[in-house]
Amino acid sequence: MQRQNSILRNLDWVATILYILLVIMGWFNIYAAVYSDDHRNILDFSQRYGKQLVWIFFAFIMAFIILNTNDRIYPAFAYIFYGVVLLSLISTLLFGRVVNASKSWIPIGSFGIQPAEFAKITTSLALAKLMSSYGFKLSGFWSYVKVAIIVGLPVGIILLQNDMGSALVFGALVLVLYREGLPGWILAYMFFLVLVFILTLMYSTSVLIAFIFAVAIMLLVIYTRHYRDAFRVTLGTLGIGLLLFVASELFHLKLSVEIIFLIPVIIAVFIGFAYAYRKRLKQVYAISFFLIATLGFSMSADYVFERVLDVHHQKRINNLLGIEDDPLGWGYNVNQSKIAIGSGGFWGKGYLSGTQTKYNFVPEQSTDFIFCTVGEEWGFVGSAVVVSLIAIFLLRLLKIAERQTEHFARIYGYSVVSILFFHAAVNIGMTIGLVPVIGIPLPFFSYGGSSLWAFTILVFILLRFDASRYGSY
Repeated sequence: MQRQNSILRNLDWVATILYILLVIMGWFNIYAAVYSDDHRNILDFSQRYGKQLVWIFFAFIMAFIILNTNDRIYPAFAYIFYGVVLLSLISTLLFGRVVNASKSWIPIGSFGIQPAEFAKITTSLALAKLMSSYGFKLSGFWSYVKVAIIVGLPVGIILLQNDMGSALVFGALVLVLYREGLPGWILAYMFFLVLVFILTLMYSTSVLIAFIFAVAIMLLVIYTRHYRDAFRVTLGTLGIGLLLFVASELFHLKLSVEIIFLIPVIIAVFIGFAYAYRKRLKQVYAISFFLIATLGFSMSADYVFERVLDVHHQKRINNLLGIEDDPLGWGYNVNQSKIAIGSGGFWGKGYLSGTQTKYNFVPEQSTDFIFCTVGEEWGFVGSAVVVSLIAIFLLRLLKIAERQTEHFARIYGYSVVSILFFHAAVNIGMTIGLVPVIGIPLPFFSYGGSSLWAFTILVFILLRFDASRYGSY
């Protein structure tokens, strides 16, 4: 009894109450999303809102069990938990059920469990175990290899299940690495590569080569202050390009515009390496490597887009970027979603009065597009309240993670915040057309037992660590 009182006394009740509030709000929105005159009873267990209530009941039981379990088991058995879930992912790949073209569900009677949701928990625990182990430092090649293996194994299996959305969530863990010492320039370069990928789809190769070269010259000026050298490199590269163009025209070489742009830049790279070697300038080495690596990435981006991504992913990305306009095809979900949210206006149409969701104009309106119900029935004000509550909850968890006295608990805490942030930002972003539709749930709002249980376990393991940070109970 004394142990339980100690846990309850030290439990972060702000985060706990916010969790309960978000779960209840989510349940009422699921009821509104699938509401019909034929099924008005909110306790109708044949409907999704009734089933969600069952998931919520068991989620609360899970939270209670976690709070009353010794928190030492998580670092002690982190790798075992990780291995068990990896085996379940492999089993799903072999024997799972296909849902929406993704073989990521294990059927259990009339229900299904999605192990990929629980892989986020065990990967967070395994990553915390690795990075909090004695002597580990996030520096050097092999430390990054170990981290890549921990994160990459579940990602690889989930990609084989054709579940791109769940796989992308693990990318949020890079924020954990940044908190634990990942150099800022690596994080910035990752975001830059995302920009390059987008530009590759929107513009010609020659324009992209010119853009990357211009960025490299800017970096040369910023980090070396060698203005004259930067001017000479730019002038020389343009001169070589002009000579290639003239030669192509005079001698009918039929060189493409991309080749005329690419060859001078490659020559500039080799000159940069030679200059850096002679002058012993590490910055020039780094910028030259940046230039050649980014060019290589941009050259392969088209191949990845055409050969690796599925057709529906390609269509959704093209629709988002405005390359294709298909409001009745691949863009239908997002188009209907924006109509539903926009129709809510400032105050909304009122609870259970959303016509777009009530008459099923929005596909997946109780799962991936649950935020449409919020926007249509609660309007801008209600949407702002929901987003604010999620933001406050994340900030509270961030504070909890930062105040942990043990390395393991802090790393795990940042993993929780990163995963929840990615889910919330991407889900809301895709419903309003800011990011491609990748099919991930909105935490505590979207219908589904696997996601709700996984989010609950993620959060309450952290709250359990926090409750015992001044002593083990």
